[in-house]
Amino acid sequence: MFLSKIQAASEDRSPWGDFWFQPIGGRSFSGVQVNTDTAQQLSAVYRAVSLLSGHLAMLPLDLKKVGTNQRVKTHWLYDLWKKPNPWQNGFEWRRMGMTHLLYRGNFFNEILDNRNGEVVQLLPRHPDRVRVELLDSGDYRYLYKEPNGNERPIPRGQMFHLRGLSSDGILGISVIEAARQSMGMGLAAQEYGARFFANDAKPTGGWIEVPGKFADKEARRKFRDSIQDAQTSANRGKMMVLDQGMQYHEIGINNRDSQFLETRKFQISEIARWFGVPPHKLADLERSTNNNIEHQGQEYVTDSLLIWAETFEAGIDDVLLFDDEGLESEFNFKKLLRGDSSTRYSNYGKGIQDGWLTRNEAREEEGMEPLDGLDEPLRPLNMVEESDAADQAEDLEEAEPPEQEADEKPEGEEAARRLQALLETNAARLARRAVKDMRLDPDLVSEALAVPLEAAQAWAKLPWDNETYTVENLTASLIALGKQA
Repeated sequence: MFLSKIQAASEDRSPWGDFWFQPIGGRSFSGVQVNTDTAQQLSAVYRAVSLLSGHLAMLPLDLKKVGTNQRVKTHWLYDLWKKPNPWQNGFEWRRMGMTHLLYRGNFFNEILDNRNGEVVQLLPRHPDRVRVELLDSGDYRYLYKEPNGNERPIPRGQMFHLRGLSSDGILGISVIEAARQSMGMGLAAQEYGARFFANDAKPTGGWIEVPGKFADKEARRKFRDSIQDAQTSANRGKMMVLDQGMQYHEIGINNRDSQFLETRKFQISEIARWFGVPPHKLADLERSTNNNIEHQGQEYVTDSLLIWAETFEAGIDDVLLFDDEGLESEFNFKKLLRGDSSTRYSNYGKGIQDGWLTRNEAREEEGMEPLDGLDEPLRPLNMVEESDAADQAEDLEEAEPPEQEADEKPEGEEAARRLQALLETNAARLARRAVKDMRLDPDLVSEALAVPLEAAQAWAKLPWDNETYTVENLTASLIALGKQA
């Protein structure tokens, strides 16, 4: 493979080279130094971290009563979430926190609280300046290295610490450290490509065939040095002139044989695996189609973002919220799970028709103001408001006359009995509506009881502020009105 021939700049072991000044742990087998600064030079790494940190930072945080969906809308944590410290807003703080978790596996914040125990500031502490000290008691504390070089101890209860995947439960594992070899290979390939094109897209190296032989090693060395001096530095690119039958043979190595393009493409999938991001999010659409890309987007939320969201939620519940409050935090993923407009409207329609979604809730999802009268769920099938559905069902049950032949007509006492039952049913329904609304439309009274409009208007002029009105006495009053007609 061509990668075995790559010599990174960090391999310069001369007295003026930087090989001896680099930390041994950060060097990969490919010879490339891998750390946070070098890793983010890979576009796939930068894009993965930017996406995960940005998406989590934009999610709203809700506080709910434990075991319920009842939201608490006023709490000091909301102010802290918007402004965790004097120099950062909430979005910047959360995005930086996710970046620390992804690059270094840990996110440290020193806690400042007030006399009531409420957290008023979260001061981020860079992971490179924080170390953990185990105590004789079995507990541990944090040591923070100040800019002046002094280490200041911070008790465990005064540090808001979020950790990624951990092997000891105390510190998280850095993805950059774990993926050093994969990222080193990607950086080496990237560096090789840059040098390849810097050399006019020609492989470096070759050999010169010399007729005969050199007198000694010194003559060979002088000849080689003269050739190198003639083709490097200011003489680079100049034509080489050979004499005495010498021939130059270029070492040919094409990119297909060295699998250069395949290696770079593979590194995108490799980095996507390390960060748990679908390849199409990193602009690798080789295995994505119009049919599955939406499902891959859903997998990105459920298989990656939800894990990091739970990391924040568990940390908030454990450190920032009081145990006796009975509250738990939860990120709201509605923004990321919104489908296209056709799918959304179809889902709204099904929810409203099935009665589990109100019309104003659908309007709120689309960012529109609520309208009066749209807060009550509809009942399936007949699509009436739930409060009127029981009345209507009862009315239909009571008012439905017994089955009879089509040409049979009620006469005498049977007709009077049915009319009386219909009058009582309509009167009871109107009374329930009147008690609920504290008013009654005269037109409705006139139509339902078959009484003149003037009589209905006279009856409707009741003092509705009188609390003595009940369904029973209003029903009796309406029956009396109906009998007058």
